Amino acid sequence: MDANVLIRGITFPRYPYEILRLATRHEIVMVISPTVLADARHYLSTLFPNHLPKLDSLLSVALVEIADDPTLDEVRNHRDLVRDIKDVPVVLAAVKASVDYLVSTDADLTDVDASTEALRLLLEPAKVLRVGTFLHDVMGWSHQALDSISRRRWDEIHGDTWTR
Repeated sequence: MDANVLIRGITFPRYPYEILRLATRHEIVMVISPTVLADARHYLSTLFPNHLPKLDSLLSVALVEIADDPTLDEVRNHRDLVRDIKDVPVVLAAVKASVDYLVSTDADLTDVDASTEALRLLLEPAKVLRVGTFLHDVMGWSHQALDSISRRRWDEIHGDTWTR
């Protein structure tokens, strides 16, 4: 997953939060690179410092695999892979880790158009999916279940955030 899923899952109790909960329940393996983790940690500490302990708590209980970051040369050689060069390391780490899915909230990765064609080809047979699509198509969540959490607030979450 990319840093957006980590950040949004920690700061809002909606679809990305459910992805993180799946990893804490060991229903999926959350694959992240050191760069993704550092980006998420930096963003949280800068804009949402009160949520930073949730990241450490998540990492202590979730099923996590740390993927190797690509080299600078690899990033340079693939700089045209997606619209935003900052996303290239995420994609290359996913390729190196042979993930089944790259889950993101970033349209630069998830739009199905000419701008992501090279990305989709490089990742095959893995798929790039939006968070809601992953929950529905891969995990089998119903539209009703997804709708029930689409606007959920923290005060509607009962119990420990990362209860397994």
